[in-house]
Formats: sequence, C-alpha cells, structure tokens
Amino acid sequence: MTKFQPDSFHGIHAILYALFDEGEKLDREAMRRQVSICLASGAHGMAALGLATEVSKLTETERRTVMDWVAEDTAARVPLALTIFGSSVAEQVAQVRHAESVGADWVILQPPAAGSYSAAEYIRFFGRVAEATDLPVAIQNAPAFFGRGLTADDIRDLIMQHPNIRLIKGEGPVVDIAGLIERTDGRVPVFNGRGGLELIDNLRIGCRGMILAPDCIDHAVRAYEAFRNGDEDTAQRCYEEMLPAAVFVMQGIENLICYGKRLFGARAGIDIHDRAPAMRHNATGLAMVERFATRLGRLPQLS
Repeated sequence: MTKFQPDSFHGIHAILYALFDEGEKLDREAMRRQVSICLASGAHGMAALGLATEVSKLTETERRTVMDWVAEDTAARVPLALTIFGSSVAEQVAQVRHAESVGADWVILQPPAAGSYSAAEYIRFFGRVAEATDLPVAIQNAPAFFGRGLTADDIRDLIMQHPNIRLIKGEGPVVDIAGLIERTDGRVPVFNGRGGLELIDNLRIGCRGMILAPDCIDHAVRAYEAFRNGDEDTAQRCYEEMLPAAVFVMQGIENLICYGKRLFGARAGIDIHDRAPAMRHNATGLAMVERFATRLGRLPQLS
C-alpha cells in the first residue's frame, strides 16, 4: 500500500530533467539538487522518466537508476510518479516492477514507441500492463508529442474496463482537456502538462493540477496556491510572470530539452550538458535564457 492515494493528488508536480555531466553520463549530484530544489519550491509531487527526462535516450539500466535516485531523494515527502517507457507489455511490466520496488505511489504509462496502431490495440496494451500491478495507473495521452493517442471516448472505455487506471496525464489545450473531463464524468483526476501553459484555465475547468518541468516551478506553485485559496487575481499575476518563459521553452520537446533545461540550470546554478543527439543552442536562445532567468530569479534551495 502506497503512502499517498490518487484522490489526494493535487497541485504542481515536477517532471525532472535528465541532468548529465560533461561525459554525457547521468550526474548524481545534479539530479539530487534538482529534487531538492523542487521540494524547496513547494512542489506537491515528484515525477521522472517522462519526455522531459529524455527517457528514450536512457538505457534500461539508467531508467532504473533514475527511479532509485529520485525515490531516495524524494524520501516519501510528496507523491512519486514514475513514467513507464517500453515497446512491449513485458518491457513495461518489468519497469513497473522496479517502480513498485522503490516505493512509487503511481505509474504513468506511455504508449509503446514501436509503430502506430488502432485505439483498440492501445486499450488492450494499457490494460494488460495495468492489470499487472496494484499501483494506481495513469495514462499519458499526448498525441501531439507521440504522434498517436486516444480520444476522450477511448479513455472513458479504458478506465471503465480497468478500475486501477485512476488518473490521466494529458498534454493538450485546455479546451481538449475540458472535453476529456466531461466525457469521463469527472471520475478520474486529470493532470495537464505542456510546461504550465494555460495553467489557470486548466484549474478552472477542473484539472487536479499540472505536471511540468522545474524551470518555472516556483511560480507555478505560487499561482496554484493562490487559486486554491480563492485569490484568482494573484494566481493570474503569478502565471503571467512565468508565461513568456513557458511559451519560449514549449516550442517542442527538443526545444524544451535544449532551452528549458538551460533555464532551469541558470536559475538553479547547475551546469547543463547535452546527451547526443540533441538540439544545439545558439546565441539568440542563450540570450533569451539569460533574460528569463534574471526576470524569474533564483530557484529556492533547501537549507
């Protein structure tokens, strides 16, 4: 039994970047500091191994290493979600088993990277993986990023067939997420992502929260807390402070990895190194990173 249950999940959850050293190896100390900064910023949950974590560039061993590190550093202070990446049911189930072993509170299933198939095939795939665990399961539905996904009606069918699919991780415009919440009758908590774009309107239509990379997480937390306390004017101002930076980094996943990670590094005081293949930064992008980092200020640090 996990310490946290899906009905209590809310707020701003951090999806961690994969931080590498100069030799393109995962940097243990930088990853530890990233978790610490997210906790100091007031993140309501931690997540890893999603698109921001460059999961497709990591070996299976490295994915398990990231699970180990993030679980150790989070230390059950907030709910921990681990995204499950794999091209077969067996590969995903193996990753779920490791997530269970480190104490994850929930897992987020990505569609298999191999091929493009019918909705019925994805429903069967997700269902088989979900049936292999007692952990709460979420589906990451991001057709704009993956090139494949499920409709709101497909997701409704999926959660009706598999009761432990208890959350949805969306990656879409607020109008689409509103349709998803309506079609699922509000039966499952929905989190959106997209770097926090449309944050306040996502909360207005009933999103339980947002899962976003940590470059602007402190501002997102303040916006969420203000909204939760009924102060929509303050929430909107906090959101507007981060919005230009969010628009800048969310021009695509490669842009997020290149410039969003550098924005986080500039605010956190962490050197950023790429793992090839990668989008390479240019002078214009770096100047924008510097300007946004100065405007947003330093990220909090745990004492």
